[in-house]
Amino acid sequence: MLFTNKPAKLVLIVAAFALIGTSWISMQGASTLSPAADDPKTDKLKLLPGFKAEHLYSPSDNKQGSWVAMAFDDKGRMITSDQYGFLYRLELPPIGSGSSQPKIEKLKVGVVQPGDTTVGMGYAQGLLYAFNSLYVMVNNWENKKFDKGSGLYRLQDTDGDDQYDKITLLKALKGEPGEHGPHSIKLSPDKKSLYVIAGNHTDVPEMDAYRLPPNWKEDNLFPQIKDPRGHANNRMAPGGWIANVDPEGKRWELMGAGFRNAFDIAFNEAGDMFAYDSDMEWDFGLPWYRPTRICHVTSGAEFGWRTGNGKWLPASPDNLPPVLNIGQGSPTNLVFGDNARFPQRYRQSLFAFDWSFGIIYSIYLKPKGATYEAEREEFISGSPLPLTDGMFGPDGALYFLTGGRRLESDLYRITYTGTESVTPVAKAPVLTKEHQLRTQLEQYHQGANPAAIAAAWPNLNHPDRFVRYAARIAVEHQPVAQWQSRVFTETDPQRLIQSAVALARQGDAAQKSKLLNALVTIKYDQLPESQQFDLCRAFELVLLRMGMPEAADKEKVIAYLNPRYPAKTALMNRGLSKVLIALEAPGVVNKTLALMDIKEEPGSKDLGLENSTASSDLILRNPQYGLDIANMLAKVPPLQQTFYAVMLSREDTGWTPELRAKYFSWFANAFKYQGGRSYVGFIDRARKLALNHVPKDQFEKYNKLSGADLLSASGNDFVSDYAPKGPGRPWKLENAVAVLDSGSTSRNFDTGKKIYSAILCSRCHSMGGQGGDIGPELTQLGTRFSNKDILEAIIHPDKAISDQYVSTIFTLKNGESVLGRLVNEDKASYSISQNPFAPDQLRKVAKKDVVSKKNSTVSIMLPGLINSLNPDELRDLVAYLKSGGNQENDVYKTGNTGSKGK
Repeated sequence: MLFTNKPAKLVLIVAAFALIGTSWISMQGASTLSPAADDPKTDKLKLLPGFKAEHLYSPSDNKQGSWVAMAFDDKGRMITSDQYGFLYRLELPPIGSGSSQPKIEKLKVGVVQPGDTTVGMGYAQGLLYAFNSLYVMVNNWENKKFDKGSGLYRLQDTDGDDQYDKITLLKALKGEPGEHGPHSIKLSPDKKSLYVIAGNHTDVPEMDAYRLPPNWKEDNLFPQIKDPRGHANNRMAPGGWIANVDPEGKRWELMGAGFRNAFDIAFNEAGDMFAYDSDMEWDFGLPWYRPTRICHVTSGAEFGWRTGNGKWLPASPDNLPPVLNIGQGSPTNLVFGDNARFPQRYRQSLFAFDWSFGIIYSIYLKPKGATYEAEREEFISGSPLPLTDGMFGPDGALYFLTGGRRLESDLYRITYTGTESVTPVAKAPVLTKEHQLRTQLEQYHQGANPAAIAAAWPNLNHPDRFVRYAARIAVEHQPVAQWQSRVFTETDPQRLIQSAVALARQGDAAQKSKLLNALVTIKYDQLPESQQFDLCRAFELVLLRMGMPEAADKEKVIAYLNPRYPAKTALMNRGLSKVLIALEAPGVVNKTLALMDIKEEPGSKDLGLENSTASSDLILRNPQYGLDIANMLAKVPPLQQTFYAVMLSREDTGWTPELRAKYFSWFANAFKYQGGRSYVGFIDRARKLALNHVPKDQFEKYNKLSGADLLSASGNDFVSDYAPKGPGRPWKLENAVAVLDSGSTSRNFDTGKKIYSAILCSRCHSMGGQGGDIGPELTQLGTRFSNKDILEAIIHPDKAISDQYVSTIFTLKNGESVLGRLVNEDKASYSISQNPFAPDQLRKVAKKDVVSKKNSTVSIMLPGLINSLNPDELRDLVAYLKSGGNQENDVYKTGNTGSKGK
């Protein structure tokens, strides 16, 4: 959902596909609540010493939906929103009062006629009370029963009756809302304006001002391969974005972009903004995979998300690095602890919520130059604990919600009862000299300013990366004519590199030759590695933005860079290989294939792409799915080799039969590794790109050598010798849950496995690395979801559909309609996959023939799949699903598939 990276054709499985869990930090001395509480809602929580949890309310138990957003109004009341429904207002019981039930009312918004019980507002993924108004970020998937489209709304009480009678749409937001649409709203640190954040499926609306210059492009020489499974294939630069908005919604200013699907933002005591961005778990095991991460979002920030394999390296000078990589997960909420009645450390920490793994991280920030470094610890965790939103209330307690995607929803409160002081310590925030310089330079991000060049240019070589970035963005905001000539007279190598990046982005292609000739004058060997990489990126941007060089300039660049390749580190080899392969430098194929023989290049762990799940700590701490993590980590693909293989797929020259044989044999071996759900598809797409460059009469030879036969056989063994015995029945949810909860005898693993194939589960889903790939991976299903959740997704597959699996209805001019998954599009047509069992068979529909398109509310998962099963067969199937295909799982040891069987 909002939850960033959830693949889920079956709604319930959204978190289970975490093939290797997110990074966990050892929790020395962590404790759980006393068993005396005897409350399963709080007993499952792991808390740090001194903290206490209360379960306050279960909206799903009261048919009030699954709550995903919260805010506090000026009277201390909580306002919440159901993801697919209404707004609610709660009067919470005071801490220590002994009362456990809040008073709740469903808000009726707008002018309500007598007898009208409809609600005029809801479907919110962001709420904020400010300026005597309730701001609501609606994220509506074209639900006809709810007449408010996606966008930012302002609700006001104009007649003093404590109800919101006036609804004002401040700005409609377009795109594909769903889980990657418009998200949260936060009050600015000076309390004079709002900040809003949207995911990468939301178009950037026309802004009144742009801190990040709006000439964004994909900017990657890497051969573009979009997600083979179709996700976000039509979403181009700049990805997710953040804007500052005045209270009336009249002036919008883009502050930063380049996120995948950061859901929320938070400000620390210095007024600096942070976001918790997501990864794409389908990309795990691929060289462009980026872990979930905490980003310091400065003025004009760019974080380099691009569709498919186009994501930028964190080291690239035209984007900013994260403050902290966390690992796999699904970021939702982010809140700063300055209003907490907690010990001082936690009032200086961010609290980052992960929906998939049910973890709230406490992230302690320490100033470092113009930015921060961070330490994290696991503050709260639980299983399952699908975290959606949280805030510190007026009482200083941490309130948080669980739910989303119609999962069971709960409201909790966390208080501190330990011995440390919770009295706030009054002191000014630490502002380093670099921080002050950065913010001074950011004043020049608001357009032309005659003082900008004089202030910014000297800082293009500042040792602090965030200062250099702020200086370059300041330069780019000024008319090019005012600073272009300075690029060519600059003698400092770092200033020349940074200004060349700026000119490549903002200048005219007529300057290409002159700019390339300036760059090759830099004494490469005298540069530190970071500047060498920046130089490679400058060359790359010139080629991308201004065009490939003419013959003489091409030879100069090759002569300058080719002797330096290969380099000593993985980072430099990525930068050099991209430019040299694109220029078809002599010997580049042979050099690159030689690098592919290296198991792990020096510096591979310094690329900023590490996933901290590769840790025995995680395996040992969570034996419930530790074995699966261990198995995957034993088969993780060689990331750097994969990078080179994809890069070489564009190369047309420099091949010998021996080199081609070596190269295409690599692909056959690559299919043996275990990656995310798109791994095989990406490798196959790169393989096919490479085959485009072999002589036609040798195509079949290299097609076979590269593993075509292996691929065609992989995961297609779906024939089952089992036919359900029945008698079947039209299973209803309550009846199916009752059957499982009454099961107490040992289940049969082999029978469950056969039923899994017989009723077509394996046609769409994989388990333990085997099976289809058009539905969510099911290995971790039993670790995250209850019997009810699992059965509900099977029996009611249409109840909630992720945007990663949603079908689109195309209405044509002739009155016909076409239904299928939009996999790709170009200027002229849409490419649509209509057969879930043959997703690569695409139908093209001309855009000129399409009148409209909208998301379908019908899942492509077949209904009634379990209706052929008798009760014992149903128990065997669910036991197998919960076991993740592991016969040693506790579900078989306990002999109990009921709700309390785990």
